[in-house]
Amino acid sequence: MPKVPFRFRGLIAPVLTPFNNDSTRTVNLSIIPSYAEYLARKRVTGVLINGTTGEGTSMSVAERKLVAEAWAKAVKTTKQHLMVQIGGAPLPDVLELAKHAESIKADSILCLPELYFKPATSEQLTEYLRLVGQAAPNTALLYYHIPMLTNVNVHMGEFLESLGEKLPTFVGIKFTSSNLEEGARALHAGNRKYVIFLGNDQLIGAACALGMDSFIATSINMLPELAQEILAQGGEGNSIGAREKQEQLSKVVIAISRHGSWVETMKVAMSLLTNVNAGPVRAPLKDLSAEITATMASGLRGLGLQVTV
Repeated sequence: MPKVPFRFRGLIAPVLTPFNNDSTRTVNLSIIPSYAEYLARKRVTGVLINGTTGEGTSMSVAERKLVAEAWAKAVKTTKQHLMVQIGGAPLPDVLELAKHAESIKADSILCLPELYFKPATSEQLTEYLRLVGQAAPNTALLYYHIPMLTNVNVHMGEFLESLGEKLPTFVGIKFTSSNLEEGARALHAGNRKYVIFLGNDQLIGAACALGMDSFIATSINMLPELAQEILAQGGEGNSIGAREKQEQLSKVVIAISRHGSWVETMKVAMSLLTNVNAGPVRAPLKDLSAEITATMASGLRGLGLQVTV
């Protein structure tokens, strides 16, 4: 078993990073305490920072540290699990971010693979994660599998089955893929030794039917109740109820994401559906026009949702 405890199961919100609407999109740390409180009121007990939704790879090391420190301070009040994504940077920076996450007492760290000299085998990925784990020897480590963006296609079931005791702090993966056959094999690797966080908003219900119980999905930010209901119905074996709630959530996700790229549209949806305004996106992403935003708002109202503007 891993030498660090990791007991969290359930829903984690991959939070958006608030930026100011200035020329360089500076980080707006002032919003983070109220953002954490909003999620806590919605019974969201875990947050992932500096991930894809959080535009982590678009920030400098110094900025990522500032965001992590602000969230670490906020969760002292809200008691949420703090997961920090540290990858998507040169290895020396990744190791520095791992050490920093441990220094601020993050509950866990999540790591993308090397994005240029990509690992092509389980052995290469294991060696990379070994270096990361050594930099934070007292913090639970998870790998971030998102092949559609990284083009790292190491099979997660085979990878987890190959590990044995090679990575003392390693506890699981964030599996952002629609390949549930691979996800199921990962889930059962090592006699269910590892936690598998599915990162696909539209497959929560299907994953519950396979026995998954943990999810990191962007829509948890603005529609946590639906994700919670899917998880509850699925956990009770009510496949029909879980499917109905999943269909509701999927309709909303499609209504949002059809207007642009994932982060661009989800950041706007957050401001339309909640009282948290995380501001603009950072280049090279582009802010949605007022016309597209109005169209999105109309579509969400058509689905029976209350839109704030």
